[in-house]
Amino acid sequence: MIRIFSHYVSKTAFVLLLLEILILLLSATLTSVIWLADNRPIVRAADVYLSATLFTLVIVLSMSALGMYQHRSREDVRNTLLRILPAFALGYAVLSVLVRFMPSLHVGRGSVMIFGLGAIGVLLARLVVFKSSQSALMEGRLILVGGGALARDCMELAASKIGFHQFTVVGCINVPGEQCCVPASAMLPAGSTLLAMAQRYDAQEIVVSVSDRRNAAFPIRQLLECALGGVRVIDAATFFERETCQIRIDSLQPSYLIYGGGFDQSLVRAASKRLFDLAASAAIFIAALPVMLLTMLCIRLEDGGPVFYQQERVGRNGALFNVLKFRSMRCDAERDGTPTWAQANDSRITRVGHWIRKLRIDELPQMLNVFRGEMSFVGPRPERAYFVDQFKVQVPYYNIRHSIKPGITGLAQVRYQYGASVDDTVKKLQYDLYYVKNNSLFLDLLILLETVQVVLFGKGSR
Repeated sequence: MIRIFSHYVSKTAFVLLLLEILILLLSATLTSVIWLADNRPIVRAADVYLSATLFTLVIVLSMSALGMYQHRSREDVRNTLLRILPAFALGYAVLSVLVRFMPSLHVGRGSVMIFGLGAIGVLLARLVVFKSSQSALMEGRLILVGGGALARDCMELAASKIGFHQFTVVGCINVPGEQCCVPASAMLPAGSTLLAMAQRYDAQEIVVSVSDRRNAAFPIRQLLECALGGVRVIDAATFFERETCQIRIDSLQPSYLIYGGGFDQSLVRAASKRLFDLAASAAIFIAALPVMLLTMLCIRLEDGGPVFYQQERVGRNGALFNVLKFRSMRCDAERDGTPTWAQANDSRITRVGHWIRKLRIDELPQMLNVFRGEMSFVGPRPERAYFVDQFKVQVPYYNIRHSIKPGITGLAQVRYQYGASVDDTVKKLQYDLYYVKNNSLFLDLLILLETVQVVLFGKGSR
């Protein structure tokens, strides 16, 4: 894994992205030159390069929006094609619109050849990279210090094979006094130092998954020996942050948040985030205006009730504000005055409300909250004060999410389902903590792209 602006990115995914950018640029440039050479006496190089660059940018963004750089698919032609074709179809639709406004683009001429060569090149690149990533040379090997619940979670994560970064847990080192939660077959034999074991099993990394490090048996000297011997040593909190984009509460020490870096609240970050908020909200507001007007009409026609719904939420530093949404429930949804989570197949949701919630159209009016400075476009979702008061007591570190502005979309919203319990709140908080700690303009852009995928496929809605 590598870090780009504090965000962890798989080396395999990064190499794949660079390779596909090169393939798409070459396919668009060569096709444009061949096509224009046969149909025009003069070929402007600037037009060719602009067309190729725009084609590449649109296709890469389309693939990103459909999640093709988030998770690895099965490495066969059929499944890879099933992911490539929708992305290229989306890219074709976007480019068709752009060509109408930019006649100098040459993507429309010979588009079948351009898209065909690009799709074949991307398909071959993915098959080669995926096959290469299966090699032992590309796979990380690690040893876990400890055999408790954290070690078990690390082993389950490795076995899931989620994401581009693949790794294998060689085994676990028993620490006396810790309850064992992993199979006996996963424990490595005692008798050697940690450094000797790492060298014997060709492990490049040691993950400390012991909850209580005050234990007298904790091998602090051996871990130091490993670090000096060239074997990377990290704790479980760093491991989960890197591999899952979560800061796991069950592996978290307060010192990790204090000394672990991140939490950028500088003037530069605040200014760049505000500009991003205004630009993204304005662009989407203009693009979605016809949809918003149609939604207002449908809500009004269905039951004659109010179009908008305001609800008090908790913002940055605990400040209260009224969030604005399209009404998706009956007017008497909370007739007893007690706040209630939306459930699956909730009878309070109207027919129009079902679809606008599924497509996240009900969230669009919140861009007015962004313009007023109460929210950001990307950030932790704002919660109602009634629930916040409960979570601050029941969930450790919950109030950290209020150190930045809440957002219309966020990492928890694109990576996790709709939350309707304390357990769901804990899991979503782990994504929120990662965002608060590592937030950057780069991460905001990635979340914005993932939001497109969530909207297109209706993920996590109720």
